[in-house]
Amino acid sequence: MPYETHAGLDHGEPVGPGRRPRELPTYYYHSHFVEMMRFVEASYGHVLLEDHVAFIRDFERLPRDAQCLYVRLVNRKGRVFAGNRLKYPELGDTGRLLATLREHGWLESPSDVHFEELLGFLTRAELYEALSTQFVGLRSSMKKAEYVDFARANCVPADFVNQVDLSRLVVQSRVQEVEFLMFLYFGRLQDGLSRFTMRDLGIVRTQSFREHFEPRFADREEALEHYFFEKRLGRLRSAARRDIEGLTDEVCEWPEPVSPGAAALRDRLAYRLGRRAEKSGDTYGALRLYQAGESAQCTERCVRILFASGQKQEARRYLERCIDDPGSDEEWLFAQDFYERKFGSKRTSAVTDVLRAAEIADIDEAQSGSPERAAANYFEQAGHRAFRVENALWRTFFGLYFWDELFADGGADLHSPFEFVPRNLTTGTFYDDNRASIDRKLVALDEPGTVVRELLRSSTAHYGTPNGVFRWRRGVIDALFALLEKERGDPLRQVLSRFCRDYESSIYGYPDLLVLDTHGARFVEVKTEGDQLRRNQLLRIEQLRAAGFRADVLRIRWTLDPKQEYVVVDVETTGGHGEHHRVTEIGAVKVRGGEIVDRFSTLLNPQRPIPPGITRLTGITPAMVADAPYFSDIADEFEQFMNSSIFVAHNVDFDYGFISREFGRLGRSFRYPRLCTCASMRKLYPGRRSYSLAALSEAYDIPLKNHHRAMCDAEAAAQLLLIVNEKRGEKLERNPESGRHDRTH
Repeated sequence: MPYETHAGLDHGEPVGPGRRPRELPTYYYHSHFVEMMRFVEASYGHVLLEDHVAFIRDFERLPRDAQCLYVRLVNRKGRVFAGNRLKYPELGDTGRLLATLREHGWLESPSDVHFEELLGFLTRAELYEALSTQFVGLRSSMKKAEYVDFARANCVPADFVNQVDLSRLVVQSRVQEVEFLMFLYFGRLQDGLSRFTMRDLGIVRTQSFREHFEPRFADREEALEHYFFEKRLGRLRSAARRDIEGLTDEVCEWPEPVSPGAAALRDRLAYRLGRRAEKSGDTYGALRLYQAGESAQCTERCVRILFASGQKQEARRYLERCIDDPGSDEEWLFAQDFYERKFGSKRTSAVTDVLRAAEIADIDEAQSGSPERAAANYFEQAGHRAFRVENALWRTFFGLYFWDELFADGGADLHSPFEFVPRNLTTGTFYDDNRASIDRKLVALDEPGTVVRELLRSSTAHYGTPNGVFRWRRGVIDALFALLEKERGDPLRQVLSRFCRDYESSIYGYPDLLVLDTHGARFVEVKTEGDQLRRNQLLRIEQLRAAGFRADVLRIRWTLDPKQEYVVVDVETTGGHGEHHRVTEIGAVKVRGGEIVDRFSTLLNPQRPIPPGITRLTGITPAMVADAPYFSDIADEFEQFMNSSIFVAHNVDFDYGFISREFGRLGRSFRYPRLCTCASMRKLYPGRRSYSLAALSEAYDIPLKNHHRAMCDAEAAAQLLLIVNEKRGEKLERNPESGRHDRTH
């Protein structure tokens, strides 16, 4: 029997539009900065260097209004500021405060060490003025970016700075200290404290699992390693070519990470720098960078560079080491596949093999806007249940089933109110920290009733609570309980065990669909012609198969399906705004095989007045709808009429929007593939002055005797659909590729 499910809702950090933002107190930014410093001082005393402790003490000695101005500068972009432009009404005379900050070493004048910051701050005109005194004939029409590049390539920093009027400029000092304090709080480089502001405004939520937070770094060495790699990743994001070369040259000086988190940052830096080096043609430098990392991505690039440069035996030895002692499943999969193709007899890749073996589904091209939904409809028409799940299914299962281990007080190792992912997930120690309870729950997967009760308990107790593992989505929770009706035991255990032991490497790449048929659960990755199967998607398919699930690929071939049913709809309404107006009439015709096979028509009581202007347009009077059914009375009948059809209308967003809102008022979803006869006629028959229903009906001799009544307009739009489909069919016959879409999942 089906299990009762708990209806969850999607959530994210941003608070929805229904909540009114709060007003901020005058000195909110100062309060945020002090809150951050107090938190860091209390949690990271074992990490702070003398400079950081001195920063906090010296800040406390400043007058409060000077503190406020410094925090204002911290929250602004860049380090260079025009002092005469700093206007904050609550602080009064900023000139006096600037002098105070200068006197105590919190501000300084620009010098040649601030060359890059000055290039970013100065306007295009100011750059031209400074450069034209040194370089005669410099064009005044260049863009700012061109001036910046020219200055980097041709200027001695000290000479450039001497040409700039520095009297009005100040530079924020002690940047490294404040940057490190914010890094300790947020765990990554942060420009300012805007997240505190959004929290106070009610725009961003903070988690509520506990009031006590654990430091993210066990010791100073771990903190400094993380900071080292984060700093360089930050530089890389906005680096000029010269800075890239500097980052590359120091690879031999990188510290050897002592923590998994720092190692992951090092691998990310090595890969991104290596890609930059490859794109610039420096394959030797790229190889040196990739060899500094230990990720599967770095390994793959090393092997490919070695093989492409003729060092095939070295590439072979590299592959053999990866096969014998892989760093991860992804690395092993790449090494095994590449080895078989380059040094064995295999001629095609594992990705190609899976795609070639995929089931092919011919689906009407009108559904090409959403291939995953089209594939789900394909399976449902065959009598199966299909859910669009991708990564959400397993993350929801893991998060709900192990909620207590993840988030209960004493179990969750969280670092600040802004964080939602427990640290032991990112460090890989979650299983070791909770071994006994996790093992007990993994064994219990043989007993579906026990699992369902645990999931219901968690979802009921914590419904809607924001967390960093999954989002509350009703459809995914329904899919999870449907899965548990079909599967139990070892297949579930293998997937969840991988989450527990290696969460960071287990959360992405899962197939798009869960399909439930008479044989149990099947996971399906959906691809259209031209799509690529990524290696992590292939890896998940292989892992699911190894666990005992059926997992494969469905390739969609877009066609003009003669069996496809279309329902052509027209609605009349009390006005044009879907949120405030209601439907007064629905007319719909069903089309199959080029013929109209059924009709649906009804007036509706809109439960609000019909404006006189609308009555003059449609001819529908309040008296005509006074005794008409409410939409709720005909909703089931209309949905049954739709069945699995494609929703068609002239200007489809209008009609579909009104119908879906009517269903939404009943707490029901209304989701169908859509086709617009207006947009289709524009595309297939370009050049007309008007594509209104009336103009097209006149041009193609389509009867439109009672325009702006729903059934008449629906009948006319149905005739346009037949014209559209005829042209679509001709195009597909001439060019089968025309129905293909390059989409990479």
